[in-house]
Amino acid sequence: MMSAMAKFTNAEPSASTFAAIGLGDWFRHLTGALEVAGAAGLLVPPLAGVAGLALAVLMVCATLTELFVSGGAVVMPLSLLVLCAVIAWGRRAATARLRTRIAG
Repeated sequence: MMSAMAKFTNAEPSASTFAAIGLGDWFRHLTGALEVAGAAGLLVPPLAGVAGLALAVLMVCATLTELFVSGGAVVMPLSLLVLCAVIAWGRRAATARLRTRIAG
């Protein structure tokens, strides 16, 4: 949630990182919204695995952006990637049940 708030308030280093990406403010706001949705999903037990997986994918993108676009430190996105992957792995049974329920 803290990272998402930085995206919504145009705080640094979020503002300069998204300016370097070159996709505009809409992409920064979309990323912030995805982070808020993921954080909320982590609080709902049946959705925690899916949210962890989605946030892990988001952190892969954040790590690659830090490495190749902004040249910043990758410690934080990698740490969050590992944490989200652990949550997704730990909740894989609930994710499978959710998938079965949705599929019919």
